[in-house]
Amino acid sequence: MANFLVIGGGVAGLRAAIELAGSGEVLVITKGKVMESSTWRAQGGIAVALAEGDEPELHMKDTLKAGVGLCDESAVKILVEEGVPRVEELISWGANFDKENGKLSFTQEGAHKIRRIIHAMGDATGEEVHRTLMRRVQGIENIKFFEHTFLIDLLIEGEECSGALIMDQNGEEQIIFASAIILASGGAGQLYRDTTNPPVATGDGLAIAYRAGCELQDMEFIQFHPTTLYLPSAPCFLISESVRGEGGVLKNSKGEAFMSEYHEMGDLAPRDVVCRAIFNQMWRTKSSNVFLDMRHLKPDFLKRRFPNIYMTCKKYGQDITRDLIPVRPAAHFLMGGVKTDLNSETNIKRLFSCGEAASVGVHGANRLASNSLLEGLVFGKRAGVSSSKCLGELARPNRARPNKDASPKINFGEIKKSLQELMEEKAGIIRCGKSLKEALEKLEEWDKILEVPLSSQEEFELRNMVTVARLITASALRREESRGAHFRSDFPATDDKKWKRHIVTKRGG
Repeated sequence: MANFLVIGGGVAGLRAAIELAGSGEVLVITKGKVMESSTWRAQGGIAVALAEGDEPELHMKDTLKAGVGLCDESAVKILVEEGVPRVEELISWGANFDKENGKLSFTQEGAHKIRRIIHAMGDATGEEVHRTLMRRVQGIENIKFFEHTFLIDLLIEGEECSGALIMDQNGEEQIIFASAIILASGGAGQLYRDTTNPPVATGDGLAIAYRAGCELQDMEFIQFHPTTLYLPSAPCFLISESVRGEGGVLKNSKGEAFMSEYHEMGDLAPRDVVCRAIFNQMWRTKSSNVFLDMRHLKPDFLKRRFPNIYMTCKKYGQDITRDLIPVRPAAHFLMGGVKTDLNSETNIKRLFSCGEAASVGVHGANRLASNSLLEGLVFGKRAGVSSSKCLGELARPNRARPNKDASPKINFGEIKKSLQELMEEKAGIIRCGKSLKEALEKLEEWDKILEVPLSSQEEFELRNMVTVARLITASALRREESRGAHFRSDFPATDDKKWKRHIVTKRGG
């Protein structure tokens, strides 16, 4: 039994739980271990207006420009202004960000006009943020964790959310009632063949919210990170944008630097521009990747500034101080999600959402680099404040629910792999109407196949992946223009007259 149920243990979920702990018992459920989140993997840092000469208004200006007309200005204002005290708060809780001469060290990333990204341990900012929040959480008796717990569905009674149906680590289904539920379940990178996201990022919260009647917004906007390590023997490992912020240069297979051909900011152009430039160069040179060149930078600096990247690349036979590093784009971040207001409230009472699972309007069509951890801190706190107002006496205790019958024999693993390939090829960096229609037809076919009793996490997970893939593809097909991370080869221009607006999807309409 819990007063509040938080689904997800990344930066947004943990910050919400901390805020709620003063109002009642908080239960945090995580699909895997608490550290298995996108927060833990975040390398680059946190964008925040703390540098000398910087101010929230300048941060807001860069964020709005990156969002290509679809940011909610009120949400962005909250992000950049409240972000300052949230980061200062994190530092007061013991977060150890990198410093130079006793002052915070700042780096620069794509589409930022100045150096405003703070970082920790060189290139392991997410680990430091997560550890800091966990230290804070572990000192609070009111917060409990259920790890290896899978959310199956939300319980909706009338127009209110009253709890959740979960599967515990023993495979048993349980119903948990709560006064308020916060959905902070992260993104959906695993819908794609190549992704920087952890294995748990299969879009479960998004699909479940959709089935519950939530409005979802901007689902067509999938951000691909331009530079992930590309080696047959290596996993999809992110090479932080900070590398280019410190002077790294992208080169094609002929050894030619090419980003100046595509944007005035060169290697620090917005991520969507860099991804399409890399895609174009790979096509031109008939190559499977491009290269990131850091050889002109001092070896000691690279080892100190990017220790995790240096060691990981070295593990797979690549020395960033001497070698050209093979890279290519991979699915990284979902700009859309469960539509919320500025207080993280959804259209369903007692249900809140924050972090990557939510769409409050701070990212628009293209997220500004390193705004995601900041969003989790700012709107995680706001979700906690808002949901604390729902505190009321719980009407019913938790109760067990028997598992359903086993599903018919379906090769779930094969469908999952095919789905990832389909999304990569037909709903990835470059899209067109013909490919999107083909993808949608296949996804609808799989959706019908999965209209059977499901019993295992693998089965529920695949159903969720198909649902979210359909939402992404349908929105991408409907948006007949190119804007930010959404590029249509058959509609290559940005059309403000028709499409400077959001696509909001709700079950049944």
